[in-house]
Amino acid sequence: MIESITPFLIISAKSIAVYLFILIAFRLLGKKELAQLSVFDLVFILLISNSVQNAMVGEDVSLIGGFAAAGGLFIFNYLFSFLTRKFPIFNSFVQGDAIMLVHKGKIIKPNLVKSMITTDELESAIREHGVKSIEEVDLAILEVDGNISVLSNNFSNHSHHQRKPRNIMD
Repeated sequence: MIESITPFLIISAKSIAVYLFILIAFRLLGKKELAQLSVFDLVFILLISNSVQNAMVGEDVSLIGGFAAAGGLFIFNYLFSFLTRKFPIFNSFVQGDAIMLVHKGKIIKPNLVKSMITTDELESAIREHGVKSIEEVDLAILEVDGNISVLSNNFSNHSHHQRKPRNIMD
């Protein structure tokens, strides 16, 4: 019985290793990509998932092998989510912290570089909030989810903006 389960435990363990690798890679390469996916980002993610598939399941392309990989990932993801909620330090380590990009109309250039956001991208996000210029911004923060929150001098523009997907019918 144990011998028949072992290959599926190995598939689960390899899937979890790939999960950790991809999580660490995204964490190290920047967090803005996840909230503001471009076509390039989507293609990249699809290719990454295809490139690591064989590393997870190896030669086993059976339905049970797929279930073993997915089951291991579901269980590990649940455990990871539990740990990030239970331990704030672990959450900060995994997801990072919010980064202040603009304070009282002044760009904080080291934080812009650290977050890998260009001035053009920042200006675009600020305009999406209905604010004309960086000088009008009291505070702009790159949130841990990749969105940029903007608070402006103009009290009607206090908002947290998330890009909404475009309707294909528009």
